[in-house]
Amino acid sequence: MPEIKKRVYRSAARNTQAAQTRGRILTSAKNLFESEGFEDVTIEKIAQAAGVSIPTVYSLFQSKRGVLRALMDEALPTDQFNALVEMSIQEKSPKKRLSISAKIARQMYDAERAQMNVFRGAAVLAPEFKELEKEKEMRRYKRQEVTIKAMVGEKSLAKGLSSAKARDILWAFTGRDMYRMFVVEQGWTSEEYEKWLAQLLIKTLIGEGIEEK
Repeated sequence: MPEIKKRVYRSAARNTQAAQTRGRILTSAKNLFESEGFEDVTIEKIAQAAGVSIPTVYSLFQSKRGVLRALMDEALPTDQFNALVEMSIQEKSPKKRLSISAKIARQMYDAERAQMNVFRGAAVLAPEFKELEKEKEMRRYKRQEVTIKAMVGEKSLAKGLSSAKARDILWAFTGRDMYRMFVVEQGWTSEEYEKWLAQLLIKTLIGEGIEEK
C-alpha cells in the first residue's frame, strides 16, 4: 500500500511539473511573438526564454505551429468553455440558448484579446496560421450544430429560414471579426457587444413576435 501511494504521489508531481513547464513555454512564446513577430521567433528562442531544453519544446508541441495552436486553443480555459457549452445544451429556451452563444463568443474573444496582435501578425507573415485558424473555425462551426438542431426540433427557427442558413448565420455572427470591429476598433465594452450580439441572434434566427418555449 505505501508503495502505491508513493507511485501516485510521484505521478501527480510529474503531471504538475509538466503543466508548469507547458505554461512557462506558452507564456514565453507569447511574449516573444508579441515583441519580435511570429516569423522571427524560433524554437530555440522559445526554449531559452522558458528555461527548458529544445527537445522539451518539441516533445510538448512538435513545432512552432504547434505552440501557436496551443496559444489559440488555450486562450479561454477549457473548463470554463465546457461549462458554457453544457449550459447551452441543457437550456430549454431558444432565446436564452442564443444568449449563451453570445456569452461564449464574448468570453472567448475577451480571453483572446491580449493575443489578437500576435494572431493578426501571424496571419500576415505565416500562411500556416491561416490553416490553423481555419481548423479552429471549422471546430467552432461543428460545435454549433447542436444549437441549430435543437431549434429545428422545437420549431423555433424564423419562418423560411433553413437549418443550413441558420447554422451559417450563427457561425458568422459569433466570429472573431465582429468582436474585433466593435470592441477593439470602435471601443464598445464587452457587455455592450454581448447584449447586441444576443439581440441580433434572437431577431435573426428566431424572429420577432415568436415567444419563448
